[in-house]
Amino acid sequence: MNTTLRGPGQTRRLALYGTKGVVSRCRDFTQDALYDWGWTRDRDLIGLDDENGEVVEDVLLLVSEIVTNACLHAGGPQELVLHQFGPRLRIEVLDASPAPPRRRMPNDLTQPGGHGLIIMERLARSWGAEPRGSGKVVWAEVPVPPPAHRGEAAGGDGRAAP
Repeated sequence: MNTTLRGPGQTRRLALYGTKGVVSRCRDFTQDALYDWGWTRDRDLIGLDDENGEVVEDVLLLVSEIVTNACLHAGGPQELVLHQFGPRLRIEVLDASPAPPRRRMPNDLTQPGGHGLIIMERLARSWGAEPRGSGKVVWAEVPVPPPAHRGEAAGGDGRAAP
């Protein structure tokens, strides 16, 4: 699949180095982008309706899983890209390892670890990995909530009108 995105959209990029604190930094960055794009009425995710709250939490969990996998298996992520275009949000994490993600079967489903790709399969409409430079990009796509679910009285920037 070609990762070139065409058409109007909004993109946010975050350059990353190392692994310390990177997951929370990526979640905060994503939360801010979703707020700026009108997905939430509150930057701290307070006051979300149930449906929109679930979508936002799914996106934050996907970001956490992809970034964590880059930390555990690829020496850390190099960049997080969020691209909202049409009805989709695409999450991309670039890392330095050319090895594609491998689904491993956890020995015990009650123990932590080994569930990341299972979570991605359940939450993302589609996901994959593609070579990029000397490494790869792991991506996931989710549907953007309809504008009615983001506040019908939204201003031009997507935020709820006062």
